Amino acid sequence: MSTNRLTIQQLLTTDERATLDAFCTPGRELPALAKFLHERFAVELVLDQDIVKGFAADQSNLPGQAQALARPATARECAIVMRACHHAQLLLTLSGGRSNLTGSATPLGGVVLSTVRMLTPAPAVDITHELVHAPVGMVLEDLRKEVRRQSSEALIYAVDPTSRAEASVGGTLACNASGFIPGAQGATRDWVAALDFLLPDGSLVRAEYGQYVSSAGRFLLADGDRVTELPVPTYPRPTIKNAGGPFSKTDGSMDFIDFVVGSEGLYGLVTACTLRLKPKPQALLDLFFPLPGEADALKFLHFVRAKLHSRLEQLGALEYFGVNSRKYMKHEAALFRGDNQVAIYLQVPLHNQNLEDAAEEWLGLLEESDCHIDPDAIIMLDNEQSWKIFMEARHSLPANALEVVQRRGTFTIMTDAAVPPERFGAFLEFTHGMLQRAGMDYLAFGHLGDCHLHFTLMPEKKDLALGVELYDQIIARAAELGGVYSGEHGTGKRKRKDFLRCYGPAAAAQVLSCKRAIDPHLLLNRSIVVEVP
Repeated sequence: MSTNRLTIQQLLTTDERATLDAFCTPGRELPALAKFLHERFAVELVLDQDIVKGFAADQSNLPGQAQALARPATARECAIVMRACHHAQLLLTLSGGRSNLTGSATPLGGVVLSTVRMLTPAPAVDITHELVHAPVGMVLEDLRKEVRRQSSEALIYAVDPTSRAEASVGGTLACNASGFIPGAQGATRDWVAALDFLLPDGSLVRAEYGQYVSSAGRFLLADGDRVTELPVPTYPRPTIKNAGGPFSKTDGSMDFIDFVVGSEGLYGLVTACTLRLKPKPQALLDLFFPLPGEADALKFLHFVRAKLHSRLEQLGALEYFGVNSRKYMKHEAALFRGDNQVAIYLQVPLHNQNLEDAAEEWLGLLEESDCHIDPDAIIMLDNEQSWKIFMEARHSLPANALEVVQRRGTFTIMTDAAVPPERFGAFLEFTHGMLQRAGMDYLAFGHLGDCHLHFTLMPEKKDLALGVELYDQIIARAAELGGVYSGEHGTGKRKRKDFLRCYGPAAAAQVLSCKRAIDPHLLLNRSIVVEVP
């Protein structure tokens, strides 16, 4: 039986909380605070700027700065640091693997809390219930490997973002990271069974999915006799692949885990989690095939959606290498043939079918699709060498684009927009037409199954302002078509204006209202998603 009344727990004793609150007053100098935390709680607050600077930026390359760094190893230590900063009114920025592209882990001052040492308890797989209890500081790919090892290759954790070798488990929860699988099952939210969550003041909420569900647009935080209302966002949210802004539901009924996952650290810190697993496929059919042009790729998408009755989550991947990808792709000669300009990568997990039969079935479907697919150009990625070539080609696209703009003295401008399938063609026609009329150098690739492409603009120095303007027009068009500005990368600090364009000022006000209920001074991850007035 679910309830909207969340039970608050404390990792610190009443005396410990009183001691922290008495010392950590507004205006307390950081050296004195660091000395106090070390002597009273054995918690280290690093002030050495040579060390702190290493945690003052993420892969967004936005400028950041901080005065102190905490690297707690336990939830209790996290609670101490968070309560200290909360009462001393110090800015606190949460930081995981720092692999994000939007600046959510870039501090604006104050203290950085890094989870790199949050590695205990070690991951434990529950084979019977197909679950894994995971530490948040662990690298995601290490966790995926550990699941396979502990289950003797029987189970897998399905979420596989491109940054899985660098991203932390906690970071993937914060941004609702997604991987190759199309649909909701490709994103983290669908796989979270339980979590431990620290509110900005260090109080703990321990929740299982279905245990806490908001009612009439609010949760009730019960800490002894004190009850705090916590509103939830209710602005309309596109029901497509969506990493744009915190989760929202128009009816005000939301599971607490949905409230937390994808909120980018606005509301607090996940210190432990339990993730759902699934049986490992008996085999994977991996096909790469080039096509003459984008019209054929769109036709194939509609064909596959019809064949699978729009249940594309049955696929392991449906990826697209679009306009100009061939031009900027490593191993282009090994993957493309003739005048073909675009390509698709298709993965089919096999559970009750052998590889040979599945290959024969899908080769027949490729022919049936009538998408001008040359049978001789289809590549089955069925050995280590072919898979290595493909993965190097995939990762070379953003790397080669970055090399181009570095030579030009500018930077890449990459979209992350996703739109509804029925409007995908209109979105592509608008975007290609606008970029080509502007003479902008660009390439397009991404997640065809989710109608979610990365248009990567590579402006010359004289066209940098034009590139930013074109990006804004692409995002505006995506919003007009019922889409969202971010399919996987989130909002952070970089895309706050995109959040406003997609959802409007009333939605931003709702997010701030939710945050103020538990973080009245807006200290934790300030200016993430929405600008602080």
